[in-house]
Amino acid sequence: MNRSCWSGGAVLLFLAAMPGPGGDAPLPIVDNVPLASLGDQAEQRDKRLVQVKLSLADRSGPLEIDRMALGQGSLSDEPMWESRIAEIRALQPRLIRLFIQEYFNLLPARGRYHFETLDRSVDTILKTGARPLMCICFKPRVLFPAVDHDVVEPRDAGEWEQLVYQLVKHYRDRAAGIRYWEIANEPDIGESGGCPYRFKPEGYVRYYHQTAAAILRADPDARVGGPALASVRSPILPALLDGCDREKIPLHFVSWHIYSSDPMRVRSTIAYARGLLKRHPGLKPETILDEWNMDLMNPPLDPRFQPCYVLETIWQMKDAGLDWSCYYHIRDYHVRFEQFAPFFSARGAAFMARWWNRMPQFDGLFDFQNQVRPAYFAFKLLSRLTGDRLRLESSDSAVHGFATHDEKQQVHNLLLWNFSSSPTTIDLTLDSLPRNMLARQLTLDARAGSLDENAVLRPEPTRRLAKGSQRSRVSLGPYEVKFWSFE
Repeated sequence: MNRSCWSGGAVLLFLAAMPGPGGDAPLPIVDNVPLASLGDQAEQRDKRLVQVKLSLADRSGPLEIDRMALGQGSLSDEPMWESRIAEIRALQPRLIRLFIQEYFNLLPARGRYHFETLDRSVDTILKTGARPLMCICFKPRVLFPAVDHDVVEPRDAGEWEQLVYQLVKHYRDRAAGIRYWEIANEPDIGESGGCPYRFKPEGYVRYYHQTAAAILRADPDARVGGPALASVRSPILPALLDGCDREKIPLHFVSWHIYSSDPMRVRSTIAYARGLLKRHPGLKPETILDEWNMDLMNPPLDPRFQPCYVLETIWQMKDAGLDWSCYYHIRDYHVRFEQFAPFFSARGAAFMARWWNRMPQFDGLFDFQNQVRPAYFAFKLLSRLTGDRLRLESSDSAVHGFATHDEKQQVHNLLLWNFSSSPTTIDLTLDSLPRNMLARQLTLDARAGSLDENAVLRPEPTRRLAKGSQRSRVSLGPYEVKFWSFE
């Protein structure tokens, strides 16, 4: 879990009648009721004007927002968010990343395997409808008797391969539907990333090759990859690509992490990884950014920031061509020093306990007390973006959004935000309404005095829109987020 910095803001829009060119009367809105107030005219003059255009007839295939998924760990052998299965199911993530850490005690003795404790966490994920992305980051004492994150070679390579084989076979036999197996976690920084491995590039390639072979022997349909780097620019990644290309080692995905409050810094890691992949056209791995969040060492403290940051960062991920992401993480959880001490150095275990038990935490969709945070509701709105993506254009780099049409549910969806600390006014053109429609609006209020969903996702008055085209002017304050469904 490495951490970085920057800040910004985000906002979402709604519809209002506005005069047409040359001072003409407003474009028609059924019931003649504007959808949003223009507010104070003096304030309007101080805001930048942004042109946004949505065509409800211009589709570009499935958005697949469920690929922007979630993760949890590496903190405890307990299913840390077991009481929140229903809430995570409502977000409809396709994957949930899970650390397989040494506290699961998979190899208590030579030739004896223990998977029951890990089964509880796997089953928790399966109950949401998601599939686990399994991250292998454990070092059994039987195979690694020295507590040292720089010791990365198992004492008995054959027994390590057999352990990995039995682990993968166990879940294949259980029909758990697990496809993605990630080899190591933050191997470039070791214990400071929460895991007991710190690799040199050549050592990681050997370890990857050996472990991937055991996984694919147990499940030929599995997808193997890594290295889940703390820094995408670690020399481990080009070494892995070179090794897999040269030796024809299977590599189905590459993965890395970043913690930065600047979505463009997140995007730059995608561009870097894709640039490396272009040098190896024979390899065609997916790209997975499977730990990300704002800068957790110096987080922006405005509660409106994080939900808008989530939306803007996911927009940048999609626009940059990322295949998958896993937001870190579902729930903040205290760690026990005694649980890490058997396989971490004294310094490493102390760091884990200090970081998770004493530092302010902003990672989780749920906090230590299991209370929901506003970022959860950003994912809740994203989960409603089902169906085919609609064309949405903006003239401002801080104003982005997603829009979809869901044929099955017979609804159009619109999510907009302004990632800026200053207010803005949106000149919104809504083209090709296929019929007279109901517009239902929600405003994400991160500063609501209640955690009730109806307070945080505050419903606004329902309005009726006429068939055809509409033009509206919308006033947006800093970090505001809004969502519409057109039915």
